[in-house]
Formats: sequence, structure tokens, C-alpha cells
Amino acid sequence: MRRLNILIWHIHGSYLNTLARIEHNWFLPVKPGKQEAGYGGRGPTFDLPDYVREVPADKVRQLDLDLVIYQTPKNYFEDRLEILSARQQRLPAIYLEHNTPKPNAVETRHPIDDPGVLLVHVTQYNRLMWDNNHTPTMVIEHSAAIDPRIRYRGDRACGITITNCMQRRARITGYDILRDVQQIVPIEVAGMETEQFGGLGDIPYRDLHAQIAGYRFLFSPMRYTSLPLAVIEAMTIGMPVVALATTELPSVITSGETGYVSNDLDELIAGMRHLLAHPAEARRMGANARALAQQRFGLDRFIEDWNAAFALVTGGRADTTHQRPQAYQAAIG
Repeated sequence: MRRLNILIWHIHGSYLNTLARIEHNWFLPVKPGKQEAGYGGRGPTFDLPDYVREVPADKVRQLDLDLVIYQTPKNYFEDRLEILSARQQRLPAIYLEHNTPKPNAVETRHPIDDPGVLLVHVTQYNRLMWDNNHTPTMVIEHSAAIDPRIRYRGDRACGITITNCMQRRARITGYDILRDVQQIVPIEVAGMETEQFGGLGDIPYRDLHAQIAGYRFLFSPMRYTSLPLAVIEAMTIGMPVVALATTELPSVITSGETGYVSNDLDELIAGMRHLLAHPAEARRMGANARALAQQRFGLDRFIEDWNAAFALVTGGRADTTHQRPQAYQAAIG
């Protein structure tokens, strides 16, 4: 399809890092001084392509945009009115929803109720559980744009958990579960603010996967979040994953094949101990995880699905053989 000019806010850096591999002209609004959420631009820990450009927020109105991607209620209800011109506010729009519905898993209405916006969910679970109102929906599953040369080694008899600021969302992220399991099984933690409880802190994304490749497994203690990108990234480099059987994870992890998944912590701890005691088994499961990641979460599929979504909302033509987005044409007219 033709190259588009797309405005998007920097909300989730690792997701933006993958989305930016789609070769369009991406514009990130920035504000000087105190960093406001969404206005951090390219950020210091990511190596984004040159066609991802920063633009001062007060200059956005001068851009010849084709499409706007919103990711938070603030983007849609406040930022849109503040930095976009009246014409830009009427442009084709996608709302990218990263999260599970909160506070209620089945009765929460999505903040967007607009038949003219395409609501993109990142998992089938999320689309199923949100009340999507009158907004047409599509699911585009995750991918991970990381250095393809990085491979799992698993030479450290220790697990790794990767979560930002998990103690702020303790019940949701399973902070209590992690701390309990750490009393039994060696597990280190990486992510923003993890240094506050003995973790490794925020490792720059460009260095993260090479640094974690030596750990035996990834542990995801999340009770109720969307499918963690850390899980997809670990599988992509060939690392087995141990996780709670919540939200989308039961469709991704198979116990004994790509890691272990269960809501019984005793079962998960037994699986961790098995991986620690049998590195060859960990390598076998990791190889299976990598094969699944390549098939289901491959970057080429991700790019094709997003280009099809772009073509759908802009009336363009996507260079793709994937037919899933066309199924939603009737829903939006």
C-alpha cells in the first residue's frame, strides 16, 4: 500500500518499537520540559527507524496526516482536541487497546463508542471481555522486533521476571506471588522500579534480550493483564515460559511443551524446579516456544495485519494475502 503519514503517541515503548517496523512515516508528538505521558518522543532506550520522527506538539496541526492512532482515553478525549486541527480530528482513526477491561472483567464498557473508529485489540480474550459498544473491532496479535541473532542459552540456574513498576499494581501483576515464589525458587526481576526491591532495574530495551538469554526460564506471575510482551519476547529467543493460566496465556503456553501454565502455584513451582534441574528439557521446551512464536507472533504476519487495518480505515489497498481484516468490512460499512 502507499506510504502513510501516521500520528501516534509514545504510550508503550516496546509495542511502539515493533509497530515502527511497518514502513510508514510515523510522527510522535513531543512537549518540552516536564515529560507528559505520551509526549516522550523516540525515548532513550529504543533504536527506532529514521522514519519515526518527533514533532513538537504545537506543530502537529501543520502535518499532512493520513491516519491517527489513539491508545488511551486521554489521547482521544483530551490530546485530540488540544493538538489536532479540526480537519485532523476527522481523519481515519484507530484506537489501539492494549489492556484488559477494568475494573470489571465482563461489564466494563470501552470508553470509545464511535462507529467511525476501528478498535484494535491485541488478544481475542480482550475483545471478548470488553463491552465494545457500537465500535467495530479487530484483533491483531502481538509480535516482537528484537535482534534475530539473540538466542536462548539458559546457562544460569535461575528464572527471570520482567515487569515495570509491578509493586504499584501489586495484585494485578502478581507482585505478592512473585515474592512468595522467590522464597522457594531463585528468580530475578528486571523492569522499571524493580531495583526498589532488589531487582535489576530498567534495562535498556536494546540490551534487554541479550542480557536475559542466560536465564533458565521466564516467570510471568500476572493475574489479570493483557498477554505480556515479555512472554512473546522470551519465546521469540527460545526461552521456556512459566505463567499463570489467566487471560490469553492458556492459548499460548502448553505445559510440558513450551513451558508450564497453571493456576496451581505448586504445579508451577514443580515445573520451575524441573527446568532448573534439567537444562536439556528447558532447551527443548524453549525450541518449541520459539517455533510457536515464529508461526503465531512473527513480524511479517504482524506487519501484514496492520497494513490491512490501515488499508481498511483509509480506503487504501494493502499488499497482503491475509483475509482476516476483510471480514470486518461489513461491520463498518
